[in-house]
Amino acid sequence: MDSVYGTMRRQGLVRPLHGRVLGGVCAGLGRRFGLDPWLARVLFVLALLVIPGSQILVYPILWVLMPSEV
Repeated sequence: MDSVYGTMRRQGLVRPLHGRVLGGVCAGLGRRFGLDPWLARVLFVLALLVIPGSQILVYPILWVLMPSEV
């Protein structure tokens, strides 16, 4: 697991300490791809509407795998 955290951290994919709503996954994804966190959340919800159920699995997995910002 340490290599997964290291890889995500090197790519800039971390859950920020500030600006979290639930776990910080959408805020981290938004920061990584240069999007406003609220836009990332809206896109996440829209994707949930297009492909129902997939994000319910993806979000907790990313929550566990994405390291927290230090």
